[in-house]
Amino acid sequence: MDDTNTNSSRRDFLRRTGQTALTGLAAPWLLNMAAMGEAAAFSATDYKALVCVFLFGGNDYANTVVAYDDASHAKYATIRAAGSGGTTGMVLDKSALAATTLTPIMPLPNARQYALHPAMRGLANLFNTGKAAVQLNVGPLIVPLTRDQFNTSDRARYPLPSKLFSHNDQQSVWQSSSPEGSTIGWGGKMGDMALGNNSNSLFTCISLTGNNVLLSGDSALQYQCSTSGAIAVRNLSDGFFYQTPMRDAFAAMLQQPRKHVLENEYNIVMKRGITAQAKVAQGLSTVNLSTAFPSGNSLADQLKMVAQLIGARSTLGAKRQVFMVSLNGFDLHDYLNTKHGPLLQQVDEAMTAFYQATVELGVSRQVTAFTASDFGRTLASNGDGSDHGWGSHHLMVGGAVKGAAFYGTAPPISISDTSAPEDQWHVGQGRLLPTTSVDQYAATLARWFGVADSEMSTLLPNLKNFGAAAGRPDFPTNLGFMDALT
Repeated sequence: MDDTNTNSSRRDFLRRTGQTALTGLAAPWLLNMAAMGEAAAFSATDYKALVCVFLFGGNDYANTVVAYDDASHAKYATIRAAGSGGTTGMVLDKSALAATTLTPIMPLPNARQYALHPAMRGLANLFNTGKAAVQLNVGPLIVPLTRDQFNTSDRARYPLPSKLFSHNDQQSVWQSSSPEGSTIGWGGKMGDMALGNNSNSLFTCISLTGNNVLLSGDSALQYQCSTSGAIAVRNLSDGFFYQTPMRDAFAAMLQQPRKHVLENEYNIVMKRGITAQAKVAQGLSTVNLSTAFPSGNSLADQLKMVAQLIGARSTLGAKRQVFMVSLNGFDLHDYLNTKHGPLLQQVDEAMTAFYQATVELGVSRQVTAFTASDFGRTLASNGDGSDHGWGSHHLMVGGAVKGAAFYGTAPPISISDTSAPEDQWHVGQGRLLPTTSVDQYAATLARWFGVADSEMSTLLPNLKNFGAAAGRPDFPTNLGFMDALT
């Protein structure tokens, strides 16, 4: 058997073994390595956390960050208006946007203005008070592209992200720079670099939304929690053992040393998991939030637990953490008018409450939440919704965000296929050709988190194609939306 393939298979086996642990239990040898700080790339003296809010399905950008100036809104309304064949239209009236109009410190060029969806009053207020910002037209790119380059057959010079417009692949590309099947994400890589800063490395990357590639690293493995706290070992927490002595005996059996190598490793992992569960429970017991989170909102439930875990950071021994939460339902080929608003209301209420909780905890400048999604959607209506797109607008929220500002380039409001300059930034039906890459977006967050410039190529492999060093100062590697002094 080929030694290279054998070694690769072994590495893959070890990685998968750790990643499939439901409660975030890592193989002991990996945790021991992490505890020694071998993967640490920086030394943290303070606390910082990044929180990814993933909107699964591909959020409709045009009805989230809505064209508001008269000329732009008129174009938007014409494109999305009701048409023949019973199409309903997807236009948000300008009068409905007055309460969510965004007022940046520096006006956009060409008198462009935006408002958030009418259901997003909380986030509009955070924007206007300097606690939130909008990154315009961001999406996966390997190299900067124009539409002519997108349409060329020269993929050696102008490569495209793999499997554009595919849900699973673009979710993975956003989280890892690689299509479905990727096993390491940029959040997990940041965890690798930060492990040595946390006295308990297991709590570096925490998911409230099940297994995901974003939080998987080479050494950092995602610890999974539920909205109720640590996920308990079954049969130790349910009613399977109705007598305490039986339950205690079972717990002891799961943790005692074994002569067989695999049995012993399994029991070591179980012991770590049970110990971690107790540590999380201990930490959460000391956190009493008065911030009101909305009920009946799954995203709010996740973010409330993130806030509580941040409140327990001292008990958990954490100085650097990356979290992921999510909300499903954004694949709105149909019923966009009726379903999109309630989804955005959940996002608005959850993220607004979460920011207020960070204020209550005294860490609003140490915690940054940001949105991500599979892709944006078409500006053109398909009759009752919008179809898969590419670039989209995203929100960054936190005390360290240089808010009340738009970053990036305002895209055209057009579905025309002409050579006009404004039509060079979409690839048909108003699918935005990104003018900011996910790598640039992630690098800006990572730099604030503490990742050094010298480590960026390890974290984000496509970043080398952007910025002044690559001859593209128009695609900077630091987008500027984070306060460098924080």
